[in-house]
Amino acid sequence: MRLSSIFAIAGTFFAAAIIAVVAAGFSAGVIEDNSRRDVRRALDLADMSWAEVDADGLQVFLAGTAPTEATRFKAISVAGGVVDATRVIDQMLVEDAAEIAPPRFSVEILRNDAGISLIGLMPAASDVEALMSKVGEVAGDTNITDFIDRADYPVPDGWTAALNYAVAKLDELPRAKISVEAGRVSVTAMTDSPEAKRKLEAELARRVPKNVRLITDISAPRPVITPFTLRFLIEEGEARFDACSADTEEARRRIIATAREVGLEGSIDCTIGLGVPSPQWGRAAELAIKAVKDLGGGSVTFSDADISLIALQGIEEKSFDDVVGGLETALPDGVALHAVLPPPPDAEVVIPEFVATLSPEGLVQLRGRLGSEKLRETVDSFARARFSSAGVHTKARVVEGLPADWPVRVLAGLESLSYLENGAVTVTPDSIDVTGNTGNKDASAQISGFLAETLGERGQFEIDVTYQEVLDPIAALPTPEECVSKIQLIVAERKINFEPGSDKLDSNGAAILDDIAEILKKCGEIKLEIAGYTDSQGRETMNQQLSENRARAVLDGLRMRRVITSTYEAVGYGENDPIADNDSDEGREANRRIEFHLIKPEPVKERQTGLESLEEQGEEEQADNETEQGEPTDEQN
Repeated sequence: MRLSSIFAIAGTFFAAAIIAVVAAGFSAGVIEDNSRRDVRRALDLADMSWAEVDADGLQVFLAGTAPTEATRFKAISVAGGVVDATRVIDQMLVEDAAEIAPPRFSVEILRNDAGISLIGLMPAASDVEALMSKVGEVAGDTNITDFIDRADYPVPDGWTAALNYAVAKLDELPRAKISVEAGRVSVTAMTDSPEAKRKLEAELARRVPKNVRLITDISAPRPVITPFTLRFLIEEGEARFDACSADTEEARRRIIATAREVGLEGSIDCTIGLGVPSPQWGRAAELAIKAVKDLGGGSVTFSDADISLIALQGIEEKSFDDVVGGLETALPDGVALHAVLPPPPDAEVVIPEFVATLSPEGLVQLRGRLGSEKLRETVDSFARARFSSAGVHTKARVVEGLPADWPVRVLAGLESLSYLENGAVTVTPDSIDVTGNTGNKDASAQISGFLAETLGERGQFEIDVTYQEVLDPIAALPTPEECVSKIQLIVAERKINFEPGSDKLDSNGAAILDDIAEILKKCGEIKLEIAGYTDSQGRETMNQQLSENRARAVLDGLRMRRVITSTYEAVGYGENDPIADNDSDEGREANRRIEFHLIKPEPVKERQTGLESLEEQGEEEQADNETEQGEPTDEQN
């Protein structure tokens, strides 16, 4: 082998080695830079700018001082999520832990008939022996349980004063929990009566150290009130309570608020106790107090579930019935009301009556007298079935001594009232009077026939019903011409437009169809043509089809708005019948339109009957004969 060949081979290998070394160094640099950059970015996103990152080949070094040990581990985890965890070298430090804060010292002192227990944490410098000695003097022969731990920390401000105050008051608290903290004492206790509660609160409030805050929660059992009593009066314009009881603080508040609304002044003592006959006691008391006010005075007395309402002498009978009837209806179940109206000295015989009124708005008010609670419920249900359920208000009063046929007469009167748009019916033992307005021309006859059949031959009734065309649902309907005129007015002011080249209504089309639908719903069944038109742009057949589709879209829109469209037709006229010049944008815009036309029946030609045809034929023949007789013949000439 020649020497030159050996040098050539050796030179080739040497050059290759140099290239490999350079490539390896370049690759290692790229890997280091990428690793350092990616880990740095991840740490910054994790709010760890304190960490320092360096790379040497495949290894990534983390340095810096972590705030806590947990933060250091989190940094390692973040870096391990970017590169392989085995490549991460931890060189981080952790800040020295701050001085541990002292614990919160507190003691719970629990006392009952079995003894005294102490639970909590106290400073080691506290005189525990002196504390236990004082507690032992209070406990006497009962047990003392010590669950107190000690901690060697400074005594906080206010601790000693609070602890000494709590121990000093322990003798006055046979059943209590005392919570002691630095500068704060909380006492939770129970007493035997409201008087004892007030006395204990006063004793605890005495001699509280200046730097100690006292919090008390003292409870007392509610007294059992039997019978549960409330008595409210308004005499000579002055309101007062002779007795007041409530089952809850909320009921007490509502009773007092209602009493003040009707004129009660000054302080009010209303006892909260046990033994209430109904959970709706507060509501019943509110209604009864307002009833006394509505009567102009009187008294109401509650004795458990029995209520006695006594009005002042001289109150009008009708007003009394209205107030009492409304109160009876509103009172909760389980409460019995007995109402008394003292008769005036010169009392006259009052004829019982039942009155039902129907307002133009559909509200029905029932007042007067009914013979039983069952009849009142029946009348109320019947009225709600005949009229609007939410619009019936019953203020009828239950009394005794009414005629045997009173239920029939009352229900017959309500049935008569249902024929009217508004009015009133008055039922008395001798007659039924019906007055009001109606939109039915036959209402008077129908009411008369119904009452005659229901009351019998001897039944007496008076009917004063006025027909008003404005109330007639048929006469009040607009004519077809008026309907179309109103629609055309809407379309003239607000044009129905579609999206370009489409049968889809634009954003304003829905609101326009809403207004048109409201008109058509009041028009009944009319024959209506919905006509669609386009401009002259495009092929004639396409324009005709587009105009028809648009007319049908309007028809479908009305149908979706619950308009009866069985007599409507949708017709597309395309570019026919333009109303403007198609050579301008304004003209083409005007020609793209929807119109509403009333479809009128075509006139029918009169047909001659057979007799009329024969008579006409005879007249023609007679005329021909006269003509022939009047003209000379050739022979005569």
